[in-house]
Amino acid sequence: MTRMRRKKGFTKSKHLQKARWTSKRTKDQDQIHEDLKPENAEKIKHQKRDDGLPGLGQFYCIHCARYFINQEHLDKHIASKLHRRRAKQAEAEPYTQRDAEAAAGMGAPEKVI
Repeated sequence: MTRMRRKKGFTKSKHLQKARWTSKRTKDQDQIHEDLKPENAEKIKHQKRDDGLPGLGQFYCIHCARYFINQEHLDKHIASKLHRRRAKQAEAEPYTQRDAEAAAGMGAPEKVI
């Protein structure tokens, strides 16, 4: 019989698991909806140059919350199915806590006069 190979991965190190899970986390739909408001969108479109971001932070897709290295890649992304799907989701009004409570039957009590 041969020895079994040891499993590779982050099975026991919780801090490494969390780092792996959160490294690719993107903005949620309600955060993107806030960014799409005209006053916020203008600030995001005209950001200062940042050496830590792809394309110095100048090529940003607001709907998908992604930076691109140049205008060509941004244009390709805008024509993609993923972007169109994401833009459609972003245009819809996000759910609120009030919607969640109403769906659970915990809405505000009706006034009885």
